[in-house]
Order: sequence, then C-alpha cells, then structure tokens
Amino acid sequence: MKQYCVGIDVGGTTVKCGLFTTDGSLKDKWEVPTRKEEEGRFILPDVAEALKKKLAETNLSIDELEGIGIGVPGPVEPDGYVHTCVNLGWKGHWPAKELCELMDGKVHCAVGNDANVAALGEMWQGGGKGHDNLLMVTLGTGVGGGLILDGHVVAGVHGAGAEIGHIHVRDGEQETCNCGGHGCLEQVASATGIVREAMRNLKSSSEASAMREFGDQLSAKDVCDCAKAGDALAVKTIRTSMRYLGLVLATVSMIADPELYVIGGGVSRAGQYLIDLTKQYYEEYTPLLNKKAEIVLATLGNDAGIYGSARLVLTR
Repeated sequence: MKQYCVGIDVGGTTVKCGLFTTDGSLKDKWEVPTRKEEEGRFILPDVAEALKKKLAETNLSIDELEGIGIGVPGPVEPDGYVHTCVNLGWKGHWPAKELCELMDGKVHCAVGNDANVAALGEMWQGGGKGHDNLLMVTLGTGVGGGLILDGHVVAGVHGAGAEIGHIHVRDGEQETCNCGGHGCLEQVASATGIVREAMRNLKSSSEASAMREFGDQLSAKDVCDCAKAGDALAVKTIRTSMRYLGLVLATVSMIADPELYVIGGGVSRAGQYLIDLTKQYYEEYTPLLNKKAEIVLATLGNDAGIYGSARLVLTR
C-alpha cells in the first residue's frame, strides 16, 4: 500500500519540498536552490536529484509514493502545460511529465498553479480544514487567489481561474499594474499596493502621521501597525485597501458562493484587525445573502504550497 506523497513548491529563490503521509502528516521538509539560469532548465533535474537522495536517506522506495505534486508560479492549463513562468525563465514546459521522466517514469506527477495548490493545502490541513468550498486569498507582493469547489481546484479553461488580484476595482488609476491593466485589486490590496496608497495619502495631506517617520522605507506592516494604533491616515489607507478586497470577495460570492474565505500572505500577519475590516465591507456588499461565507486567517504559512502540492496527487 502506498502511504506517502511528496509536495514540491517551486519559488523564484528556493524550491520547497515536503514528504507526507497520505493522511496529511508532514514527515520531512527540505529546500533546493532555484537555479534560473539557461531559462530554468536545471530546476526540475535538481528537484529530482534531491528527492532521490531524500528517499535513500529515509529508506523509502519510489514505489511507496502515491505521487509527486508540483506548484509553479504561473498559469497551468488543464492538460498540465505551462506556457510561461516569468520568475523561473520557463517558456513552454510540461513540469509534471518532465519530473516523471526524471524519476524514471515510476511515479505519478501532477502540476498546479502555486496559488491554487496553496488553497488546497489550507483546505486539507490549514485554516480551511473541514470545508470543501473555499477561496484562498494571498496578500503578498501581489494578490493571488485559489478557488476550491467540491474539493477540487477550479483553474479555468486557460489556467487563469481565481486570478482575483487582477479584477478591476478602481477607475481612474494612472499607474500600470504588472499585468498591463489599470486599477487592479493587486494595486491597492497587496503589500506594495498598501504602501503606494499610504504614500499617496501622505503626499496629499499635511496631517500628522506616524507613517512619516519611516520615509521611503515604509512597509505594509508599518502601515498596519500604525492603523492599529489609531493613526488616522493609516486607518484611511487600510480601510480603502480592505474595502476593495471586501468588494471582490462579495463579487466571488455572487458567482461561486464559497463557504469560506481564507486570507494568507505576509499582509495577513496583521491578523484579526484585517479580517474584521474585510468582513465589514464584505457584509455591506452582500445584502442578498442571509448566510454569508466566513472569513478566516490561513494557518500553514509558507508551508501551504507543499501541503497543497502533495494533496494535488491525492485528488485524481
């Protein structure tokens, strides 16, 4: 009986790897440097080599693995094709097929978008445990989303499902988003977006604010900390950011009606303060719903990707 599975979370700096039992217990985890030179052609061979070494160290045979799941930072089409991963230098890859070949064709491999597999991880063993219908929102440098319905990732026909960070929320925005658009949620609710919003508020007002002490080194954490302390301009900034997030969650509810929203990423370290603000606006924008989705914090942190990638091979 196959009692183990592996989760691989491919990031721009490191590849996180985890060995799990099929019931979700993390037995071991390790990292591999992400070698992006030559269009990232060393990444998967390095992963395969490290995995074979780990199996030897733990006296496990590859035949004892149910499978290997891989989360990658880019859209993944339903057949597993990855057109591009900008942060890795990949263009036109089949990561699951390639890793399977590197493992001598002896194990099933599956691939998914990193935000989607993080959502799977939180559903399996994190803040969403016990729920089969949820949207995970990652508030980091950007805004990511992963939608799970009936226990399965909704990736969409072109792999762009739940890309909530690029939903248009603000008219009149002059700066260009990384996606090429203007007025995306990511531009106002991500860590960089919160800082941009704070800087605009500071520039347009002569009001005293503790945020001014940080100058150009102001971070999203600083803004959140100042807001929690009652700083008026910081409160205005965070309320604006969470209002747009609440609006997007309300929009998702009118389309997919999940039972839970799980909020993760670096910005989420502000904790219940952010959750309460988001919930306030979400409820305002969903008057139709008598029963509303819960909004909770993610609990797996940086391990969500390896948990979700492992879970990916158990959902076939």
